[in-house]
Amino acid sequence: MEKFDAVVIGAGNGGLVAAIRLLQGGARVLVVEKHNIPGGFATSFRRGRFEFEASLHELNDFGTKENSGDVRDLFDSLGVTDKIEWLQIPEAYRVLSREEKLDATMPFGVQEFIGRMEGYVPGSRPSMEKFFALAKEIHAAQAYSSSVNGQTDSKIMVSKYGNFVRCGSYSVNEVLKAIRMPKKARDILNAYWCYLGAHCDDLSFVHYASMVYRYITKGAAMPKMRSHEISLAMVERIRELGGEVWFNTEAVKILTDEKDGGVAGVRLSDGRDIPVRHVIANCAPHVVYGKMMDHVSEKIVRATNARKFAGRGFTMFLGLNKSADELGIENHNYFLYDTMDSVRQYERMKYISTNSVQATVCLNRAYPECSPKGTCMMYFTTLYMSDDWGNVKAEDYFRTKETVAKMMISRFEQDTGAKIADSVEEIAVATPMTYARYCGHPEGDIYGYESQYWDGLMPRLLMMGEDHLTRGLRFAGGYSMRLSGYSSAYFSGDITGRQTVGDIKREG
Repeated sequence: MEKFDAVVIGAGNGGLVAAIRLLQGGARVLVVEKHNIPGGFATSFRRGRFEFEASLHELNDFGTKENSGDVRDLFDSLGVTDKIEWLQIPEAYRVLSREEKLDATMPFGVQEFIGRMEGYVPGSRPSMEKFFALAKEIHAAQAYSSSVNGQTDSKIMVSKYGNFVRCGSYSVNEVLKAIRMPKKARDILNAYWCYLGAHCDDLSFVHYASMVYRYITKGAAMPKMRSHEISLAMVERIRELGGEVWFNTEAVKILTDEKDGGVAGVRLSDGRDIPVRHVIANCAPHVVYGKMMDHVSEKIVRATNARKFAGRGFTMFLGLNKSADELGIENHNYFLYDTMDSVRQYERMKYISTNSVQATVCLNRAYPECSPKGTCMMYFTTLYMSDDWGNVKAEDYFRTKETVAKMMISRFEQDTGAKIADSVEEIAVATPMTYARYCGHPEGDIYGYESQYWDGLMPRLLMMGEDHLTRGLRFAGGYSMRLSGYSSAYFSGDITGRQTVGDIKREG
């Protein structure tokens, strides 16, 4: 059998980028994927005359050729940007909250964003300017850290990026209160928190400010042919570079060396063994250590179990037989909350009976031709912050799924005034069980490990060395050092791919 330098398990976002980076570094690479198509959640599917996006709402930090973001720069370096047809998202978001009677629609662009906020919250301008100045410095500090592969000089950090150091251990709410941002302005600014899956008393300010800064300064983009277009472009690039991708091929075991416990090979479901010393797993460490490796140290078990699963996914896909204009759907991206108190909202999101939060997208507002003329498509997503769906009895599953779907439609109608229930032509619903079955994620978790106070973005990046516990095994994707989300998964693959190239070169 042909010798490979590395095997990538899983053709999800992180794994695909890692494979390209390995190939660009001169490695011989095999990607194995149990499904018959690439992408994991980054895919699409058809129901009737509609092609639905499976998971991507918008790709942040992409930008344009004239104002490129870090994601676009990464895609350029991978050689995939021009293989994809891109469209720009028209606005940042619309947030509605019942408790505060809040309804705000926010634009891209820092000055536009600050001006709109001042209109909603007179007197908020000084604190918003402070926020974006802090966020800009944080972004610059992160760029410096990346340029030196995390080996930062403490003197440079303190002298050039002092505010980054000062903010490093504080939460979103702590910093926003410290800069005297009015409560209503904090509420509007914090609308994105559910995209990171942790409430604002626990979520790192550095992480959140960086994400918001990238969104607002660079805008957001979407492939015209849904996220599957990205996945296909990356597979094409892997093959151009001489890599192999085997679909319908499941890796069931990571074989280890008796001497050092490191990677020795990969066993496939058909019984074949692929001898290899380097594996990048684009899947959960819980799955790898719990099912795919026979000998795991107590240290690894403790380190893995210390982490907390983040949001479990529920998504409803609607194909509607009227246009967005006819139905009164005004915006591309909606956040609907019960309260802007993210701590209380987080608690409500633990249970099916109390969770009515939704992040909802109408793709036609960004791409009118994405569905047949006179129709439109919508995606409704929520997260469950506990395994409450695991308590649903088999005989109650379909009834529970239908109940949640009807509640989501009703909630959207009540909060926005749009009338959509009578125009549903196609409907598909994915619960945590769906996600667990499709991608093998524990409990249907679509957000990896939660960004807890001690386990957020910066601690993970600083602890990458300590997380590398098995020789030859690294992780990419939503469970790795960059946390969940499309952009984060791509960057994790970039980091892990380059690290593994270094590992291979050090071995000679």
